[in-house]
Amino acid sequence: MIAPRTPRGFRDFLPETMLRRNYVVDTITAIFHRFGFEPLDTPILELRETLFGKYGEDAEKLIFSAQHGRSSSDPLAMRYDLTVPLARVVAQYEGQLSLPFKRYHIAPVFRGERPQRGRYREFYQCDADIVGVAGVGADAEIVAMMQRALAQLGFPQFSIKINHRKLLTAIGEFSGVPGAQLPDLYRSVDKFDKIGAEGVKAELIERDISPDAVTRMMDLLQAHQPGAASLELVADAIGAGDNGLDDLRELDNLLRDYDVPEENYDFDFTMVRGLGYYTGPIFETVISAPNLGSVTGGGRYDELIGMFRKRSLPTTGTSFGIERIIDLMDELDLYPARLGGTLVQVLVTVFSDETARESIQIANQLRAAGVNAELSFDSRRLGRQFSYADKKGIPIVAVAGPDEIAAGTVKLRRLADGEEVSAPRNRLGEGVAALLDQPGQT
Repeated sequence: MIAPRTPRGFRDFLPETMLRRNYVVDTITAIFHRFGFEPLDTPILELRETLFGKYGEDAEKLIFSAQHGRSSSDPLAMRYDLTVPLARVVAQYEGQLSLPFKRYHIAPVFRGERPQRGRYREFYQCDADIVGVAGVGADAEIVAMMQRALAQLGFPQFSIKINHRKLLTAIGEFSGVPGAQLPDLYRSVDKFDKIGAEGVKAELIERDISPDAVTRMMDLLQAHQPGAASLELVADAIGAGDNGLDDLRELDNLLRDYDVPEENYDFDFTMVRGLGYYTGPIFETVISAPNLGSVTGGGRYDELIGMFRKRSLPTTGTSFGIERIIDLMDELDLYPARLGGTLVQVLVTVFSDETARESIQIANQLRAAGVNAELSFDSRRLGRQFSYADKKGIPIVAVAGPDEIAAGTVKLRRLADGEEVSAPRNRLGEGVAALLDQPGQT
């Protein structure tokens, strides 16, 4: 006998869990629609050449290769994220797309991670991107959308950390980091949350960056004042130039126009976003307490699409970490009370074999009225059917015995408090609605 189990880092989702997952996805999807983003889907498998050379060496170690029985001249790999597939789609179907192209994509991605709490080998990403807009206005739209979605989900404390890839480069160059070692700077500073300032400092020195340069750089990276004041601290040190500071100042002003609360975003120069394709403003959201790490991440990547077409297109976007968001919502109990363990609103019981046909018709009438109704398949004992409804969390039970059938009515009982009404067959939907709108004490 084969032991039933899933591979490490992969999961099954039973109905109660799926209801919660669907609530999160549906809430974020509604925000996407409100901001004018439209859906896209792509294959789980991509050509290996499509994925590699886009993410950076550390990330590409986690890409799953896909093997199959027959040899092929086109090696395949499982998608690592939804961003590179977007770049491929834009280049492949550019004649069919109108710019700006605002798309969202919700689908599983695969990474060879070491499985742990909040980190899986298969997980869903939830992306929204704007293709074809070079101005910071598109970045502001992305940040505002992130804030609206997390607020709609009910998170009380979160901060969208904002930085700029050009600013990181400028800080490194000002501090005396040789150009050839700037990629080492990105990789080390990206570990700031994991190994702390002293750990980053030690790693940079181990990478043969001079201690004086590291000290100057660390002072600037950790410069922090409330709001945009941090930008001026760094500006006073490195001076003017094409260093991303003007973009961040404009972004700050636009976020005020979007009515994004100041407590929901912050300029953090230690936030890097390790993927190699970012070119401009970058974003990452952290839930303050409890802390499972970042729950959204993204930024501007103006050159990625150019890997698939003659000329690139400016692009910015974000990815919601659905798995971490769901874990945090479980911990903080942010789901609405009405979200139970089942979608079924009414269990239609079968009084006896002789009344089974009437029960089928009652279920049909409820469904036609827009009620989620489950028909019992057990005609032996009403008590057992009531117990089933109670265990599953179905709020209302419908009963039609010989007396009710003769009178053209159905008895509706709310299990939470035993409240019972007798509803005419042609008004069953109204009877159910009345019981659902006035829930009993639990």
